[in-house]
Parts: sequence; C-alpha cells; structure tokens
Amino acid sequence: MDVTSRTVFLNIIRFFFLILLQVLILNHINLGGYINPYFYIFFILLLPFNTPRWLLLISAFFLGMGIDLFTNTPGLNAAASVLTAFARPFIISIISSGPESLIGDTPSLKNQGLKWFLNYSISLVLVHHFTLFYLEIFRFDEFFQTLLRVILSSIFTMLLILISEYLMYPKTK
Repeated sequence: MDVTSRTVFLNIIRFFFLILLQVLILNHINLGGYINPYFYIFFILLLPFNTPRWLLLISAFFLGMGIDLFTNTPGLNAAASVLTAFARPFIISIISSGPESLIGDTPSLKNQGLKWFLNYSISLVLVHHFTLFYLEIFRFDEFFQTLLRVILSSIFTMLLILISEYLMYPKTK
C-alpha cells in the first residue's frame, strides 16, 4: 500500500471512528450544561496539508451531517464543521511563517511542536464552538452564558485533542 492510499484509508477509518465516538459516547457528556466535548472536529484538524479545499469542505460537510443525523440537529454541526474547514487554510497561513515551516504531511504536535499546534487547534476549535453554540441558541439574550459554554467546551475538547496527540505520537527517547 503506497503512502497516498494509506493516508486515504486511515482518514476514512478516522472519519467513521470519530463520528461513532461522538454520537455513542461524547454526546452523552454534559457537565452542568456547560461542558460538551465536540471531539469529532479532530478529523478536520488532522487532514493533510495538501488536501484540496473542495475535498476539505465536502469532508467537513459530511462529517457534520453524520453527527447531525444522529443528534437531530439539522445542519448545525454541518455548518460549524464547514466553517471550521473553510477557516483552516487561513489559520495555517496566519500561524505559519511559510510553507517551509510546515513539517510533515499532516498537522500534528509531533511535527509542528506544541506552540504551533496549540495556536492551530485552539483557533479552529473556537471557530467551531462559537459557530455551533451561537447557531444553536440563535439569539443574543443569553450571550454571556453561551460564551461561557463555548469557552468551557473548547477547553474540554482541547484536552481531549492533546491527550489524543500524546497517545498517537508518544515521545521517543
């Protein structure tokens, strides 16, 4: 199996695994009504740098729709996922000093380092969570309550992403 075929295969497996993990386990975590992890966006974060934009947007749409089908939230997760995928190339260009600074094929803690990966993932998680929670509430009378929900859920989601990164790429001596 060549590198491209292996990458496509791993991303397909990751796509379905993250949808199942989200709908079967993580959607049932609701701590105090403020903390809801949305770990499925890890799929968008880990797509290779050279993923064409059209494929990035379509993948994000189907990822979000997969979550929406199981959670009875028609289009909310799809909209948040597509906006996150749309923002991804811009975030990468803002936090990277140039194409030569992008080490490896995919964004990861191991390839780019902690500072770069935190800037990248926190930015995209916040884009996703702001979009999802404010579309869900769709009014501004609970602005600060929703903002607190965005921040707490983003922190919890980031913890899951960092734990996953450390499990996928343990430090070697």
